[in-house]
Amino acid sequence: MPLGLGYPPSMPTPRKESDYLNGVPELLMLRLLARKPMHGYELVQAIRFATGGVVAFGEGCVYPILHRLEEDGVLAGGRESVGGRSRVVYRITAAGRKRLQASASRWETVAAAIAGVLGGDGHAAPGLA
Repeated sequence: MPLGLGYPPSMPTPRKESDYLNGVPELLMLRLLARKPMHGYELVQAIRFATGGVVAFGEGCVYPILHRLEEDGVLAGGRESVGGRSRVVYRITAAGRKRLQASASRWETVAAAIAGVLGGDGHAAPGLA
């Protein structure tokens, strides 16, 4: 056993794409709902379309987030007839617009930092990169 820790060597766990997307579903949902109110399935399709199919979340991911955001007061949902069917249509609230702005700003900061490392722009300390 390595290092005398009493644990067998572990197999590396393959990372799923979703491991890299923490917070992204909420950010995308808020951005799209800021553009226009939508029901859940419409939002699923809008995410897929807006990202060219690169990002696709199923309804099992989207609906729990919608419900949480509604409970948080970030979204307001109401029943409407859409295409002859009763659907809950979600709208972003003022609190939701504030959260969207903060989340988008955080995302842009993180994305720029990652791009800097991947692009090797020289910001990494010597010996670390």
